[in-house]
Amino acid sequence: MYNVPLLLLLVVASAGAGDGAAPASNARPCASPAANSYPFCNATLPFPARARALVSLLTLDEKIAQLSNTAAGVPRLGVPPFEWWSESLHGVCDNGPGVNFSSGPVRSATIFPQVILSAAAFNRSLWRAAAQAIAVEARAMHNAGQAGLTFWAPNINVFRDPRWGRGQETPGEDPAVVSAYSVEYVKGFQGDYGEEGRMMLSACCKHYIAYDLEKWRGFTRYTFNAKVNAQDMEDTYQPPFKSCIQEGRASCLMCSYNQVNGVPACARKDILQRARDEWGFQGYITSDCDAVAIIHENQTYTASDEDSIALVLKAGMDINCGSFLIRHTKSAIEKGKVQEEDINHALFNLFSVQLRLGFFDKINENQWFTQLGPNNVCTTEHRELAAEAVRQGTVLLKNDNSFLPLKRSEVGHIALIGPAANDPYILGGDYTGVPCHSTTFVKGMQAYVPKTTFAAGCKDVPCNSTDGFGEAIEAAKRADVVVLIAGLNLTEETEDHDRVSLLLPGRQMDLIHTIASVTKKPVVLVLMGGGPVDVSFAKHDPHIASILWIGYPGEVGGNVLPEILFGIYNPGGKLPITWYPESFTAVPMNDMNMRADASRGYPGRTYRFYTGDVVYGFGYGLSYSKYSYSILQAPKKISLSRSSVPDLISRKPAYTRRDGLDYVQVEDIASCEALQFPVHISVSNDGAMDGSHAVLLFGRSKPSFPGSPIKQLVGFERVHTAAGRSTDVEITVDPCKLMSFANTEGRRVLFLGTHVLMVGDEEHELLIEA
Repeated sequence: MYNVPLLLLLVVASAGAGDGAAPASNARPCASPAANSYPFCNATLPFPARARALVSLLTLDEKIAQLSNTAAGVPRLGVPPFEWWSESLHGVCDNGPGVNFSSGPVRSATIFPQVILSAAAFNRSLWRAAAQAIAVEARAMHNAGQAGLTFWAPNINVFRDPRWGRGQETPGEDPAVVSAYSVEYVKGFQGDYGEEGRMMLSACCKHYIAYDLEKWRGFTRYTFNAKVNAQDMEDTYQPPFKSCIQEGRASCLMCSYNQVNGVPACARKDILQRARDEWGFQGYITSDCDAVAIIHENQTYTASDEDSIALVLKAGMDINCGSFLIRHTKSAIEKGKVQEEDINHALFNLFSVQLRLGFFDKINENQWFTQLGPNNVCTTEHRELAAEAVRQGTVLLKNDNSFLPLKRSEVGHIALIGPAANDPYILGGDYTGVPCHSTTFVKGMQAYVPKTTFAAGCKDVPCNSTDGFGEAIEAAKRADVVVLIAGLNLTEETEDHDRVSLLLPGRQMDLIHTIASVTKKPVVLVLMGGGPVDVSFAKHDPHIASILWIGYPGEVGGNVLPEILFGIYNPGGKLPITWYPESFTAVPMNDMNMRADASRGYPGRTYRFYTGDVVYGFGYGLSYSKYSYSILQAPKKISLSRSSVPDLISRKPAYTRRDGLDYVQVEDIASCEALQFPVHISVSNDGAMDGSHAVLLFGRSKPSFPGSPIKQLVGFERVHTAAGRSTDVEITVDPCKLMSFANTEGRRVLFLGTHVLMVGDEEHELLIEA
C-alpha cells in the first residue's frame, strides 16, 4: 500500500517545478504604486477594514455589478473582473465558466475517482491528499489564467435516497463520514497560510440544505419543498455543514434550489445566519445557479422579482449565480424593497474572501503556490494518488471459493464484456473535466493479458437491445476468464436526473445471465456507477463467482482494475451507502423522514434507521484476506459527575423520561472534549496476503430508545496489516458528537445507561452515568 503522507510530500515537493504564472491575466489592483493611495490597498490595515474601505468607494451601479458570479471590474480603481464559479469536485473541471481548457497551456487535469468511490476508502489522509493535489492543479491553472480562485466543491449533502442522481458526488449516507470528508477536503484544498485566514484557494460547502432530489415523478429540485422535522435536521441533514464550517473553516456556502419547510433555502434567514452566529462562518454565501430567479418565477413564493431579491439579501445571501440580481436589484432599490446597506453587507463578505486569497495584492513570490504552473498539472504523483484512491475505494462484494485473485499463469485469454469496458468517457462520472490520460478497462487489461478480447454485448449502457449478445457469447466461449462490466452511467444518474429503478438498466441483467451460462468458468462481475444496484440475482448465482464495485474510477480506472483482479492489490474498501432491493422504490422519494414509522409502513432510511431487507449493507466489503478484531482497551464506565474536569455537566439534573430512561442534553455538558475516550483495537490478518482495509467502529444504546439509531458509526481508520500479523489501531470516540442523537425537539441528547461498541463480531459494553 502506498503511504499517503509520503505521496502528499511528493505533491508538495513538486510545487516549485512549475513554469510560472501568466501575470497579464491575473493583474492585482494593489500591485501598482499608483494604487497605494487607496485605503483598500493599505496592507497595514486588517482585512475587514480594507473590505469596508473598498465598499465605500463604489457607486451603487458598481456595487450591483458585483452581485453575479461573473463580477464586473471597476476600471477606475484598477479592480479587474472576478469569476466566482469554478468547479473541482474530484478534479478541476469546466462545468463552470471559471475553468478553461480550450485555450492556454493547460489542456487537461487529473481526474480523481468520483467522490462516492474515494469515500469507500474511509481514509482521512487520502481524502486530504487528494484535495491538496486537486488544489495544486487548480492554483496552477489560475496562475496560468485558466481558472478562478473560488471553487464550488465539495458536495456534502447526505445520500439519503439511492435513486438520487447526484449521490455519486457525495461521500455517502452517513453524516459522520460526510462530515469527516468535508473537513479533509476543505482543509486540504484551501490551505492555511498565516494571519487573517489567508488561503491558497476557496472551497464551498454545498448545497445548503436538505437538497437531494433532482427530478422524480412530479417533483423537481427547482420547486421541491423538503419537509424536514427538527430531529432529522439536527442529526442527519445539518451535521456535515456544521463540520465543514466549524472544523474545516470553509469560506463559502451555497444555498440550494429547494424550499425547506415551505421557505426557499436561500431565503431562510434562520438557517443562513446560524452558520455565521453559531458556527463562526466567515465567508460568502452564493446561491445555486438561478436559485433566486425561481423563487418568484417557479415557486411563486414572492409577488415579484424585487421581493425575491429583498428576501435573499436580508436573509444573508451575498451573491447570485447568474445575472438575476444584476438585472433586478436597481429596481428593488428604487421600489424601496432593498437598501444600499443590504448590498454593502454582501460586498463586505465577498471582498473579505478576495482579500484572504490575495486577489488585490501584489503576488508574493515567497508563497510556493504562486509559483505553480502547467508543469504541476497532470503529474506522475497526482496520477499515482488517483490510482491509490481507486485501489483503496474499490469494494469486493462477493468472492465465492476465493475465485479472485486470478493467477496470471492460468489466464492466457480474457474477455471483457459490456459497453463500459472500452469507453473512456464513462470513467469520471458527474463533474468531470478533461482527463490527462484516460485508460479504458480494455487497454489496462491488455498490459496484463495481451490476448484480451472486447465485446460490447449492448450498444450502450441503457442496453435496450440484444443485438450485440451473439458477439459477446462467442467471445465468452473462447476466453479462459470473462469479466462483465455492468452498472450505471450518466444516462441513468446525473444532475437534474434521478433514477426510477434500482435494477440494472435495460437488458443488462439478461446479458449477464446469458454470458454466465456459456463460460468455461464462473464470471467476474464489475459494477460501475455511484448509486446502489439491486444485484440480488448475482449475489446468489453460482455462475457469478465474484462481484466488485468500482464506482466511477476516474482516468486511471483501467490501470487499477487488473491490479485488483490479479491480486497485485488486495481490495479493502467498504460501502458508504446501503444497497437496497428494488422494492425500496415503493418508498416515496419526496419523503424526507429518516426514522422508520411502522404505522404507515415506512421503513426508514440509511443503515441508521432502515428496518427493511438489504442487498448489501453500509460498511460491507470483503478482502482477499480475512480480518478479525479484538478490543484491547476501552472504558467500561464514564461518569459525568466524577470527571476530573470541574463542572463537566451543568448543574441541571439529568432528564428522566416517562418510561424511566434517563438522558442528558448535549448542550448541558460543559466539556464534551473531556468525555472523549480512546478505543484500542487489535486487527489480525488471518489470510495469506498483506492488505489494508477500513476498520469501522459502531455504537448503539442498550436497550434501544424510540427514535434512536439502530446503530451509528462512532469512528473509523484505514489500517494496513501484513499476512499472519496483527496491527493495533486507536480510534478516538466523541460521545457528544457521535454517540448522541436528536430528540423530537431537535436537541442532541446522550442517553445514560449501557452503550455497546461494535467492530466486526466484537462487542464491548460501556456504561454512561451522570
